[in-house]
Amino acid sequence: MEKRILGIDPGLAILGFGTISATQRDSSSSGALSSHATNAEVITKPELTLLDFGVIQTSAGVEMGKRLCTIYEDLNILLEQSQPDLVAIEKLFFYKMGNTITVAQARGVIMLVLAQHDIPFVEFTPAQIKQALTGWGNAKKYEVQQAVAQELDLDYIPRPDDAADALAVALTAWYSRDQGSQVWGQG
Repeated sequence: MEKRILGIDPGLAILGFGTISATQRDSSSSGALSSHATNAEVITKPELTLLDFGVIQTSAGVEMGKRLCTIYEDLNILLEQSQPDLVAIEKLFFYKMGNTITVAQARGVIMLVLAQHDIPFVEFTPAQIKQALTGWGNAKKYEVQQAVAQELDLDYIPRPDDAADALAVALTAWYSRDQGSQVWGQG
């Protein structure tokens, strides 16, 4: 079973995205059972694959409406290309009021596009993402980025930071799938 997860780090100037594929492999299909497995047990191990990452950028010199249109248009194209089963979004974090308002406007466009495509989404706070990837809710940004590279078996940290952050959100969604979420067909 393959699940494609698109992670989004919302922003007006820079919106990070990252798509992963999580494939649940049935290791008994290859005839390999662990020494502790019985015929009734199936040992599964997920295989995580990086599919794509990058950013959608808008220029500060362009009027707000056109910047939001760019996000709308580019996100529609991204969804058509990546065909995600689920989108994971970082929840709004309050820095400065001016920045928060513009990020909230970009998030509104993201929610609109997802609704138009009928794609389910989940949201995670920065602390939840840090906890999921490092085991510590106050981890440093670089520690989270290192965890992203390690979990996706990369010999580099994806750049720019916004793309690495988006991949962290996607990974958090995959690791959170056992919490009875409706979007995973559970609960």
